[in-house]
Amino acid sequence: MTRRFIAITASVLALVVTTVPLFSQNLPRRQDDSIPSQVDMIYERGLEYLARTQDASGAWPDNTGRQPGVVGLCVAAFLAHGEDPNHGRYADVIRSGIEFILEQQNASNGYIGNSMYNHGLATKALAEAYGVLDHPDLAEALKKAVDLILAAQSRNRFGGWRYTPESMDADTSVAGAQIVALFAARNAGIRVPDEAMRRGLNYMASCRNGNDGSFGYTSSSGGKPTLTAIGVLCFALAKETDTRSFQTSVNYLRENLDFRDRHYPYYFEYYMSQALFHADESLWQDWNARNIRYLATIQSSNGSFLGNQGTAFSTAGALMSLGLNYRFLPIYER
Repeated sequence: MTRRFIAITASVLALVVTTVPLFSQNLPRRQDDSIPSQVDMIYERGLEYLARTQDASGAWPDNTGRQPGVVGLCVAAFLAHGEDPNHGRYADVIRSGIEFILEQQNASNGYIGNSMYNHGLATKALAEAYGVLDHPDLAEALKKAVDLILAAQSRNRFGGWRYTPESMDADTSVAGAQIVALFAARNAGIRVPDEAMRRGLNYMASCRNGNDGSFGYTSSSGGKPTLTAIGVLCFALAKETDTRSFQTSVNYLRENLDFRDRHYPYYFEYYMSQALFHADESLWQDWNARNIRYLATIQSSNGSFLGNQGTAFSTAGALMSLGLNYRFLPIYER
């Protein structure tokens, strides 16, 4: 089976899954869009590196590679390329990664890993695998993971999320990861209340600067391009793109197309690509061309990308920033 397997499966799934209309998205329909040859070259080399370095547990042996969120990002990189998780050349890699995530989940409360960062990214990976991976435990695990996100929000006075399920404060980085995971879960057919989505978006809006449209970390001050990309993505996925505030945020990103986050570089590329893709097609085309050129110059000879968060995270993040060129994941459909 080939990438077409995933596209067909997703199309069938779209006919049988009912989601709440307010925030629903269509599943991907990638047809004859041409893919730059340089993207294929970068992506293939990166996947080969990830497949070659995955250990027997399904994780990656570097400083963050055993975190379930990083494993989830790596799994998503394969799925974003349209790899068949059941019989394809990387099926064992994908399944081993999912098994690792499932083993890290607390059976009683659904919590994955030891931080909400990990939980959000891991939940998103489970949602992306659900419906295309034949696994008996996936549905229940995804439902528990979503319930944990909703329960954590219900206890949070801001309607957001932070480092642990018990956190009473919130920040846009952790909250954005949960909101995107909830959208991915909805695409998979998991029920997510509108009120939960609305409270999450309201929190994100409270951290948006009314003047330049940038998003701050825990308030509307100190805005940064990386956090603004996360905020723009959340509102774009909610189809709330016709407001002046949204366009101001997009313009802020437009003015920072050449920005590179020195501390979390591939975290920035990952969110910036998605935000621009959903917000403005021509702007994404410009960013995508720049990103391709940039990543082509810094990819290591072994196919990896180096970074202070570990090579597994860096490589998966870099590849996922190119994944919009393939558009196999439901979250990548406009």
